[in-house]
Amino acid sequence: MRLVHMSRRCRAAQSLAGLGLVLLLLATPAQAQYVGREQDVIDLRLGQRVLVDDGTCPAGQVKEVSGSRMAETGIVRTTKCVPRFGPKKK
Repeated sequence: MRLVHMSRRCRAAQSLAGLGLVLLLLATPAQAQYVGREQDVIDLRLGQRVLVDDGTCPAGQVKEVSGSRMAETGIVRTTKCVPRFGPKKK
């Protein structure tokens, strides 16, 4: 009966370690890349964010294209205007 309790503890410890690893990976900031046109974004991955500086957003903002979810046809793109950080890039 004691071996059952130890295996439950081991499974609980492995679950907590796995959860900690996932949280660490999610907390790591990713660098967004800038492109000049939305057509230049070819292979967008799930969760990837690309900043598009094509002039469609108001002053001080840039368009963010992100791979939001999976569909039968591929990855669905979502666009929104976000604040621009730093100087304008060419």
